[in-house]
Amino acid sequence: MDLSTLAPSPSPGLVNIVVEIPAGSRNKYEYFSDAGIMALDRVLHSSVRYPFDYGFVPNTLAEDGAPLDAMVIMEEPTFAGCLIKARPIGVLDMHDSGAYDGKLLCIPNADPRKKNINSIRQIAPNQLEEVSEFFRTYKSLEGRVVVIDGWQDAEAVDGLLQDCIEAMNNIED
Repeated sequence: MDLSTLAPSPSPGLVNIVVEIPAGSRNKYEYFSDAGIMALDRVLHSSVRYPFDYGFVPNTLAEDGAPLDAMVIMEEPTFAGCLIKARPIGVLDMHDSGAYDGKLLCIPNADPRKKNINSIRQIAPNQLEEVSEFFRTYKSLEGRVVVIDGWQDAEAVDGLLQDCIEAMNNIED
């Protein structure tokens, strides 16, 4: 699975997301670029499970040195390696061990039932808190210090996405 030609954003308002971890999983998969496959990184040693499909925007580089993280609100989990074209509606601002580790929250473009969702204000506050609590819990159990700075709405997405695309382009130059 060669992701080098996959655009981070196939068209304005959309991002490509490669799913690493389906919703409901305790298995933490990561894309192993050297081999072009998904690999089991670890199994979460707590009772928490990923609340949404979780992955990354290919050909981006976030401040933590990895591709930009993204979550997709799905009715049914997909699978590791699935490509989803999605509409970002917000950003979870957090710091992991002192480094900024923002995560996009997205809606699948292929789901007509969600076509009118454009803002995190349209997501139940308890659902957003569940996501925040998931990251606080699983990372703290691994001995990492996580600070959840809160949620930003859709207008914060473009700046973060463009910074991560430019950072990747600067490495390739």
